[in-house]
Amino acid sequence: MRAAFGPQHWWPGETPFEVCVGAILTQNTAWSNVERAIANLKGAGVLEPRRLHALPLTDLARLLRPAGYFNVKAARLRAFLDVLVDEFGGELERLFGGATPVVRARLLAIKGIGPETADCMLLYAGGHASFVVDAYTRRIFHRHGWCAEAEAYHDLQTLCAASLSHRPDAATLDYWQDYHAQLVRVGKQFCRPRAPRCEACPLQCLLP
Repeated sequence: MRAAFGPQHWWPGETPFEVCVGAILTQNTAWSNVERAIANLKGAGVLEPRRLHALPLTDLARLLRPAGYFNVKAARLRAFLDVLVDEFGGELERLFGGATPVVRARLLAIKGIGPETADCMLLYAGGHASFVVDAYTRRIFHRHGWCAEAEAYHDLQTLCAASLSHRPDAATLDYWQDYHAQLVRVGKQFCRPRAPRCEACPLQCLLP
């Protein structure tokens, strides 16, 4: 994949906090819609933990409208901000402080944050090696015969982590970040839900 595409420099976001916001907003929508919602937050001058937390929920939902399900996402983002601001003083370094399993459990305890969202935050904003499993990963792996279609998230994540642990610890974070990004690229461009473009895909040689 990397030979075909080069490094992806993913996740798109200017700050770790923006990455966290994007991870919540990207649930059930295209990234282009998330970019429009984040642009609204930047335009309003509120893309900062305390300012965003102080925003009335109705105003927050209005700014998030391009991301779809804006009332639900406003509530989920507010739940995250409640923890970040009230319990950790608005400091992501404190929120992400500690061993990876502890921090992951901390994130999963927040209403509206599931495993994929938590792992995106950990891997791309928190500096924790926690492999992200998304719909692209699942579809690519299933079509190549590497997992069952209904494989549990934890089992697929364990498979990826065990298979991608041959780099030195210092290089693991960058390796996993780019590996997930490469899978996203393949999933969007080639391994589509309908009419996959297998003949042009860089992973075509690995098909059963």
